[in-house]
Amino acid sequence: MSETKTPALQYRFDGPEDAPVLILGPSLGATWHMWDRQVPELVKQWRVFRFDLPGHGGAPAHPVGSVGELTARLLATLDGLGVQRFGYAGCALGGAIGIELALSHPERLASLALVAVSPRFGTADEFRQRGVIVRANGLDPIARSAPDRWFTGGFAAAQPAITEWAVQMVRTTDPGCYIAGCEALAGFDVRPQLGRVGVPTLVLVGSEDQVTGPAEARTLVAGIPDARLAVVPGASHLVPVEQPAAVTDLLVRHFSTAWQQPYDTGQTALPAVAVNSAVVAVAAPPQAVPIAEIAPAVVEPQPFGSPDRYETGLKIRREVLGDAYVDRALGQAGDFSGDFEEFVTRYAWGEVWDRPGLDRRTRSCVTLTALAAGGHLEDLASHTRAALRNGLTPDEIKEVLLQTAVYCGIPAAGNAFRVAQQVIREETTPTD
Repeated sequence: MSETKTPALQYRFDGPEDAPVLILGPSLGATWHMWDRQVPELVKQWRVFRFDLPGHGGAPAHPVGSVGELTARLLATLDGLGVQRFGYAGCALGGAIGIELALSHPERLASLALVAVSPRFGTADEFRQRGVIVRANGLDPIARSAPDRWFTGGFAAAQPAITEWAVQMVRTTDPGCYIAGCEALAGFDVRPQLGRVGVPTLVLVGSEDQVTGPAEARTLVAGIPDARLAVVPGASHLVPVEQPAAVTDLLVRHFSTAWQQPYDTGQTALPAVAVNSAVVAVAAPPQAVPIAEIAPAVVEPQPFGSPDRYETGLKIRREVLGDAYVDRALGQAGDFSGDFEEFVTRYAWGEVWDRPGLDRRTRSCVTLTALAAGGHLEDLASHTRAALRNGLTPDEIKEVLLQTAVYCGIPAAGNAFRVAQQVIREETTPTD
């Protein structure tokens, strides 16, 4: 039996071959070209390595649904090129990869810059809902709204060519890979682990960023022992594009002064940074982090029937039904129904939904059929939403209900169609 080779990422090098390697990671929906304006200055000191996320910029469409797996693909690509140690700067999803590198492979990382990054990007529901929109409508609605998320209004109006470039960049992304990227962000939450990031870190954010703004940046600075904050006024989420000179200067200063040596457990103090008096830097108190504390924890699989199945079930229940639904169900349970909700969470979600025999798409098909046959329309509505989140398209849900009509009766299927149609309309209509 042959081993499956990890697909390499699409990449490019710029700069002298004998210079230290500096990696630039892109945001979801963007390509390596988002860093074009930084490269001419950076290559004076570093060999710059840029990569595209799967399905972006014409890269092979091998979807990746977790930040950990994206990080593994990046490392496999670097291993194939003989790159062992490097500095890393990443924007949004690219920055999440940088945090994962610092947590799981600190020996590879010399210094880190996090641009428009949060330790948790919004809520899992928000990103899974975005995946539902893309699955039902394609990427055009997301592409058309990208300038509003990425740029300030003044910049978008003054730079129509760049605005259109942003739209086309998203529009030409592989939808399946974009959905997988949404899933990766939905599952990303490193708030409890920030204290284990043991390399000098620059946290950089635009003052007008409505996606991952200054509040999220300050959470990173408060949690990472050796981090500094730089706020760029007049910039939104894609700050390397909107304020290229300020970002370039910040990166040069950071990586010039904070290139940590291998296995160096001491912390390098960084100066406060100002770019034409336009960037504010706030220092966090330094704290040494021994290498022994950075090693990732090993989690043993839980046997079925173990007491810990409740936590597993709660996690899966939230991933499938959404935080709002689960919070409402648990909040309304009270003393009388609390034991029942625990029973459902532990056994239905922690035992059956976590079994390896069927994937979640298939389990959603079975669940829709059973609920339609039994006339459980309220639960059918919530599980129609869950089916969309689990990857079923509206057409596939329709086929499930048509099959139900044949074997479970037309009246039952008719009621199910009415409920499912309303839910699908609500869930797949793009918001303005």
